[in-house]
Amino acid sequence: QVQLVESGGGLVQTGGSLRLSCAFSGGTFSTYSMAWFRQAPGKEREFVAGIGWRGGTINYADSVKGRFTMSSDNAKNTVYLQMNSLKPEDTAVYYCAARTSSLVVVTTFYDYKYWGQGTQVTVSS
Repeated sequence: QVQLVESGGGLVQTGGSLRLSCAFSGGTFSTYSMAWFRQAPGKEREFVAGIGWRGGTINYADSVKGRFTMSSDNAKNTVYLQMNSLKPEDTAVYYCAARTSSLVVVTTFYDYKYWGQGTQVTVSS
């Protein structure tokens, strides 16, 4: 059974940086597509960034382009989300998600089967 464990959230001031990690286990990492989503109170879960099959494509939500960078370390079965120039509107619980590999990056949360427990990111103004 695939398991995802996130870490790295916390409290940071506006303009600061955080790096989230998501450790994957219970399956063959290279056969899954990974993504980050976030959910703020009272809002729907939204796509942040995702990696397509074998890391060939990385897509970002418009709201984070140029500020966030997603990467993958296949040797460690881990994906990362480097978040720079953080804004108060980035405050949310951030989730790592996995689904069977697709060539294109899937941005809809209901298409992902496996989810981590979430990690809180709070950006103070």
